[in-house]
Amino acid sequence: MKEDHPQETRSLTRRGLMKTGIAGIAGAGTLISGLTSACAQEKASSSKRLGNIRQSVVYWCYSKHWSVEETCQHALDLGCESIELVGPKDWPTLKKYGLTCAIAPIDVEGKPFVKGFNNPEYHPWLLDVTKKAIDESADFGCPNVIAFTGFSEGFSREDGARNCIDGFKKLAGYAEKKGVTVCLEMLNSRVGGHPDKGHPGYQGDHIDYCMDILHAVGSPRVKLLFDVYHVQVMDGDVIQRIKECGDMIGHVHTAGNPGRGELDQNQELNYVPIMKALLEINYQGFVGQEFIPTGNPLASLKQAVELCDV
Repeated sequence: MKEDHPQETRSLTRRGLMKTGIAGIAGAGTLISGLTSACAQEKASSSKRLGNIRQSVVYWCYSKHWSVEETCQHALDLGCESIELVGPKDWPTLKKYGLTCAIAPIDVEGKPFVKGFNNPEYHPWLLDVTKKAIDESADFGCPNVIAFTGFSEGFSREDGARNCIDGFKKLAGYAEKKGVTVCLEMLNSRVGGHPDKGHPGYQGDHIDYCMDILHAVGSPRVKLLFDVYHVQVMDGDVIQRIKECGDMIGHVHTAGNPGRGELDQNQELNYVPIMKALLEINYQGFVGQEFIPTGNPLASLKQAVELCDV
């Protein structure tokens, strides 16, 4: 059959193709624009974090709510760099999310802070497990390993301090060689009735006591774990204490007081100037969020992270 208007048909066909092409280009442009906008929004969201305070999530506080992997996901979303006080078996999960472990536990049965360096009978096995934790931390890139004075167990404060100094001096050279810092934690001995809020009988229960031990050890790789909650319970004057401790602070923990709950308006500590005090002493380490959530754990963590981002 003869075409009635072949030229017009070809022209219409070309016009149709051009329209289709233009529509496709416009659609692609919309898609690119949408992706660009999404990326910009994501960048804007992440840029809300100042990042001057390197923040970490202390896993035991959230272990009833989330798995290690879920905690990693939340930490990443909130701009935190670490999940801490988890052992080497969980470090591959942290690595998968680009996170580190800011401070490593030591592998002992029960509560590790009960048996510490104030008792020389514990030194052989404490040195072994702490050196093992230092080795594992050095391999993974974990900067710190936790340590404790232990409970008094009948030792005078003077004898307990001398025993701690002796134990930490035996450990210091090894920590220096491996580039890992051992952090002695001060804990409060006033709050009873809850094993996670206070530790009656713990010997290293004042900042000055712990700092005297650390100064006597005299190693850049044996420092203080400055737990703001515990310091407030026992000594108060938190900001001035931070300035006095200075570069002897190797790690920091947070929690509200009283109660060791959220960093909210129901507790007495003002965390914004506390974080600014850390910046004033040029603190380069991590701040671990170690409060016990009383409400929605994710909402509580988000609020704490935002508050400490100064």
